[in-house]
Amino acid sequence: MRLRNKPWANDKLEQYPQYVITSPELLKGKWKDVFETEQPLHIEIGTGRGRFITEMAKAHPNINYLGIELQPSVIVTALDRLIEAELPNIKLLRVNAADVTEFFAKGEVERVYLNFSDPWPKKRHEKRRLTYKTFLKQYEDILIDQGEIHFKTDNQGLFEYSLTSFSDYGLLLKWVSLDLHNSDFEGNIMTEYEEKFSKKGNRIYRAEVKYR
Repeated sequence: MRLRNKPWANDKLEQYPQYVITSPELLKGKWKDVFETEQPLHIEIGTGRGRFITEMAKAHPNINYLGIELQPSVIVTALDRLIEAELPNIKLLRVNAADVTEFFAKGEVERVYLNFSDPWPKKRHEKRRLTYKTFLKQYEDILIDQGEIHFKTDNQGLFEYSLTSFSDYGLLLKWVSLDLHNSDFEGNIMTEYEEKFSKKGNRIYRAEVKYR
C-alpha cells in the first residue's frame, strides 16, 4: 500500500510533546516517571495509525501503553486519536524500533505487541522479520521475567515461521489460534489492517508466547 506523504506531519508531531516522546533514549530506565501513574508498561512495535493501542489504553486504564512507529505520515493519525481520546496512559514514539534496547532497560516492559508486521517473505530478508531470533533477544532484554509477546497476522507463512522461531528460542506457547475471529477469544481489539483483511475473508492468526 502506497503511503500518502504528509509534509506537515513532523511539525504537528512536534507540537504535542505531551503525547509524542522525543529523545526516548534519554528515558531508558526512567519510563515509570513519564506517565501520571506508575503501572505496567506494554509496547506495540509498528503501531501504524494507532487504533489498536488507543483502544487498548481505553479498555485497560491500569496499564501504560507506548506505540512505536517510524513513519510520520502514519503516526500523525495515531496522534489525532490520542488528542481526541485524552488518555493519560498512552504515549507515542516516532523511532526506528530496530533496536529497542536503546530505549528500554531490563524489566521496564511487561508485554510486546506485534500486529500485522511486514512478513518479509523472501528468505534473504529473514533477519528483518520482527520474530527473528535477534529481535526475540532484544525483547527478552527489555521485558520483565516471564514477559510476553502477543502476535497477530493474516500471513500464514509468517505465522508458521514465527511459531517455529518462538519454539526454537525456547519461548512457551501460551495460546495459539489459527482462526482468531472464529475462536473463543474474548476482548479482541482489531487493528485497521485486521478489519480490512478480515472483511476480505482472510483468516487472522494469533499467538501469545512467554519467556521462561
